[in-house]
Amino acid sequence: MVQLYNLHPFGSQRVVPCKQEPAQFCCGHDVLFVASAAASCGVEVFAVRREGRCEPLGSFATLGPVLRMAYSRAGQCRARGAEVPLGGCGRPLRAPCPELLPGRGVSSEKSALELDEFVVCQKPVELLGEESKLCKIPITLESTELSTEDKKHFQVQYLLFRHFTPDQSPFGFCEETKLHSVQFLPVYQTGRCTCVSRTTESLLLFSLPHVGYLYSVGKLVELISTYQYSERSEQAVLTPQFLHVITSESLQCYTVRCSAAAARDEDPYIDTTVKACPPVTLDVCTLRMQLFIGPRAICHYKNHIILLTKADTEDITERRKPSRRISRKADSNKSRTNSESEPGWNLYIINTVSTIQLYREMVDYSRTYENVRTESCIHLLSEAHLLVRAAIMDPSFFKSDDKEELLRAFRESCAFLGDCYSRFDTKDYHLALPYYRMSGLSVAEVLERLASESDEIQTYERGLIFYLTHSLNEELNEELSKELADKVLQIFYLADPMQLPDIICSPCMKNVCPLTAVKYLCKVEDIMPSVVLTLTKAFMALKMGDLTMYECEMNSHKETMLACGFIGQPKLLGEYREGIVIPTEFAVHLKAMQPGLLVAATVALHENSKIELEEADMFFKMLCNNGEDMVPQLLVDFWEALLVACSREEVLQELLLRVTYQYVWRISKKQLPETKPLKTTEDLINSCDHFGSIFPWVTFIMSMESLLDKDCPEDISKLQSILCGQSIDITAALPILDPLAEAGHVGLTVRVLCSTRLGKYEESIDQLLRQCPAAAVLYAQHELKDDSRAVWWNKLLPELCERARLTRSDCPVLISSLQETLSVVAMELELWDFLSLLPEDGTAAFFLPHLLHCSQRKQLM
Repeated sequence: MVQLYNLHPFGSQRVVPCKQEPAQFCCGHDVLFVASAAASCGVEVFAVRREGRCEPLGSFATLGPVLRMAYSRAGQCRARGAEVPLGGCGRPLRAPCPELLPGRGVSSEKSALELDEFVVCQKPVELLGEESKLCKIPITLESTELSTEDKKHFQVQYLLFRHFTPDQSPFGFCEETKLHSVQFLPVYQTGRCTCVSRTTESLLLFSLPHVGYLYSVGKLVELISTYQYSERSEQAVLTPQFLHVITSESLQCYTVRCSAAAARDEDPYIDTTVKACPPVTLDVCTLRMQLFIGPRAICHYKNHIILLTKADTEDITERRKPSRRISRKADSNKSRTNSESEPGWNLYIINTVSTIQLYREMVDYSRTYENVRTESCIHLLSEAHLLVRAAIMDPSFFKSDDKEELLRAFRESCAFLGDCYSRFDTKDYHLALPYYRMSGLSVAEVLERLASESDEIQTYERGLIFYLTHSLNEELNEELSKELADKVLQIFYLADPMQLPDIICSPCMKNVCPLTAVKYLCKVEDIMPSVVLTLTKAFMALKMGDLTMYECEMNSHKETMLACGFIGQPKLLGEYREGIVIPTEFAVHLKAMQPGLLVAATVALHENSKIELEEADMFFKMLCNNGEDMVPQLLVDFWEALLVACSREEVLQELLLRVTYQYVWRISKKQLPETKPLKTTEDLINSCDHFGSIFPWVTFIMSMESLLDKDCPEDISKLQSILCGQSIDITAALPILDPLAEAGHVGLTVRVLCSTRLGKYEESIDQLLRQCPAAAVLYAQHELKDDSRAVWWNKLLPELCERARLTRSDCPVLISSLQETLSVVAMELELWDFLSLLPEDGTAAFFLPHLLHCSQRKQLM
């Protein structure tokens, strides 16, 4: 549905002083070319000055009637159907109209513009992207005959095929569904940090008499807008900001989504909590319907609309007085003279108003909808935002005199949209956050914008609460005044009281009045009591220096419940912890907590960036009364829990290396932890990907170790689990693992795991064949896949054959491993390749079954 807004995109209007009736015209490089009607065979040239003033530059004759003209980037006027000498400075040029492919300068006009006249389809057809090749319509490139033309770099890419048939239209006549305008418009964008323009998105317009279809052509080809014209249209012209359509009586202006489409093509993740953009599929608006008598043709250049109007012949005849009959010869001469100077036509050059002026008008107009139609208000402000965004994306933006004013308008439009989404009850309330962020407003400035006289009875919509919740829970370097902090407390008390502890702990709320906070907390606690509310009240009591109130609040819950409260609101633990010096009153409660709850609370504290690893180390050592030389198990528990919850990539490797070092130290020293670990190896494997499932060949090697040698079993399995995972940096871990180099089966598994992670499969097999040959095939079955598959026959098979030959005894392990290997290789290789690998001094009876199996497999294939 087209929404109508009576806005004024058209500014000054001037008449082009043509001497003869125009038939074709085009504009480029501040020059307007006007081809006269068919009988005249001439082109008039005008210079386009500021505000649409046109000054004649001269004229030239053509060798025939001009059927179509277009302006190329090379600065030349191109005509179809006539050879045009270009100001006497170049040879005659014959070229097609480059409407579909501007920039290449070539297109197949017949195939593109007259498609509906040559193809007969039973049903409407729409083919997008690669599927459009199925139309089977050949496209050939016509030469421009320019000296700079390089045909080798030209190519045809099928983007879209669409066929329109009468049964697709409610009008029912072929004439009413005939395609009259097709346009391909690249949208050029200048990057914020560079002045180099590039194409990010293109738009493709199909226009019929009563409907227009606008496609986005980028990474995908998709229909983004449908235009339902209020009258029968004659021609349509697409620009980066508007769609201009002429009917029999008016010039109409519609909104388009160029900037929204280009923004999303450049940044697919533009719709986040940091930034936003109105949707491409927003309903189109008619900004203006300007009345003209008999519009016939239209083109666009920069901020100019060139419009040809001509009154109907019947109207002209009615205005003439009847004259007596004259001879046929005289009548013929008079008819020719009248055709050259036919009254009733005009060629107008119309200036569109500046972006800032139209933006201001849209904003003013939107205020009429604020209290009655909120969606219309948001719609119109979104149109204003897209208008400014399109101007900023234009390559000429950095050289524009309005650059700073446009940037201010962009930020202002974001603030207006933020106001709408925070004040109105709309399903897209979450957009208040990104639009306010793009506006550059601080939290204080947003609160001052939303202030009203009826504060006590004001209701607060979800958009405002969403914005404040996210803003206040982040590490903003902004402190609200006491008045604004108290205002925030009131807002959340009325709208979402359970969030009061989170809000009070925000860095922005340092100046909040403790008495006011306690008053609101007490009111909420009477209705919905919770441990977090109690802890927050206790914190406020400490802030006021009221130790009696503090002790009363803390003693109202058991220590385990308090720990759960700190987990639910870790910022409170950060507020109590003053650096590393913990108040005596608080330390008493901390030491009484269960270890698991204390670890969980501290992990939450670290994940909220309230405490660093070094601070946590000192924190746990102090609580456990341990010296610097011995790492308490509680600290290792913290590291392991932090690995499970880790969302900070910058500390992940450091954590992995710390726990690895601790495991290695205990294993090498045969030192058991002083307390039982909170999590087993199985718990850690099931909790995160940093601890991988232990490989079968590792388990097999460890099963061969005697029970007396199994010291620190939990630390061993955790170390092997980390090495079986994919997170740890093996190169960085090698120096830490060095003390285990000679540690029996444990050392073997560690060395082989490291060699495997580094891609040294042959070295790993050598180690296993020397120390645990029974695990070699099990290792190969698990590790030698894909690119390393060839190691089976290039390394493992020759090694096993050689070792079996050198032992010259019945070694069951080697024989069994060799048979397993032969079974695998026989399935992978061709018969002759397999035969060439077998030793010449081998026993035929041993290898024959595998040769037969390989041969039979080949026959079956």
